Amino acid sequence: MRSRLEKRFTFLYTGEAAAMVVFIFVSFLWHLSFPGLGLFYLFSFWVSFLLLLFLLMQGSYYWYSKRRRLKKEGTSITPDRVVQYLWRMKRWNVIWIWIAPLSFFIDVYIWYPSLPLGMAIALFIYIFSILEYINYFHLQLSYDNVSDIKYLAKTRRLKQACISKDFVRKRLNR
Repeated sequence: MRSRLEKRFTFLYTGEAAAMVVFIFVSFLWHLSFPGLGLFYLFSFWVSFLLLLFLLMQGSYYWYSKRRRLKKEGTSITPDRVVQYLWRMKRWNVIWIWIAPLSFFIDVYIWYPSLPLGMAIALFIYIFSILEYINYFHLQLSYDNVSDIKYLAKTRRLKQACISKDFVRKRLNR
């Protein structure tokens, strides 16, 4: 019988991976259904969308590695190589987050100033990406189980993100 923690990790990594597939599929359908939005022509869409996919891939990898270690070694401590990898990726994420506003500037003032609805969708994706980044690397923003909700109600504070806890454990969060 699988442990509750193993099931939780499986739920989390498959959820992140499934979200990547669904977002790719939905973006393709939007492009086919609403070509006037010009999403696939917008630099800001691609920067924001790839940032989101990049973050979801990191989240899926993180939870998968925790599940794998739990299954093989009986511990849920994140492997050191994964923590080091995610520490490097955190820096790349910040670079992408800072590049995105430049992509909006390029779209608005140079390439496609006539696609405001498409840029609004790209902006929504960008904001969602920033929230995902915060959720993974700083503060837990999603509370989808009873114990998390009880913690939130009791303390009235957001929990530290699991990856952030791993950085502290490895003394990387300076």
